[in-house]
Amino acid sequence: MSESVKIVALVGSLRAESINRKVAELAAAGAPESVSIEIYEGLATVPFYDEDLDVEPLDPAVDALRTALADADAVLIVTPEYNGTIPAVVKNAIDWGSRPYGNGALKDKPVAVIGASLGRYAGKWSQEDARKSVGIAGGKVVDSVELGIATSELDGRAVSEVPELVEQVRSAVADLVGAVGVTV
Repeated sequence: MSESVKIVALVGSLRAESINRKVAELAAAGAPESVSIEIYEGLATVPFYDEDLDVEPLDPAVDALRTALADADAVLIVTPEYNGTIPAVVKNAIDWGSRPYGNGALKDKPVAVIGASLGRYAGKWSQEDARKSVGIAGGKVVDSVELGIATSELDGRAVSEVPELVEQVRSAVADLVGAVGVTV
């Protein structure tokens, strides 16, 4: 029997029916039996990073985010691209997860970044920026995971209805689990 792996997914779109949320749900539903993927639901309530707020007692939303990140074996960021970069909620989560400096909740944690975006480059810039930010924050970026979904090419289909996309998401999760050091 293999070990169990806990992954927390941060979704960069707050919209309930966003394609990125659907991709995260697809990852959770298709994860191997020994892998749990929990979509973090509290990003909208986390205040913007401010060192003056980074004191005890922490804002409950910050404490919950840091706890979720610290308790996870790995992080999956599923992000759209807003104006050529990552959404503020993703950057904010990375900022809070990077603190305290040198010992944040992201330190040495495997992190994979995937996403869907309307543009013809399928969110490439937002994914690159998220990887850069996570790496600087102390996370271990899983470079083998590269999945950008051009939403214009879905032709109205749900992500779960595109077999090659389902397989790509499963492969991304498997690579992230592999970075944890567990075979599933």
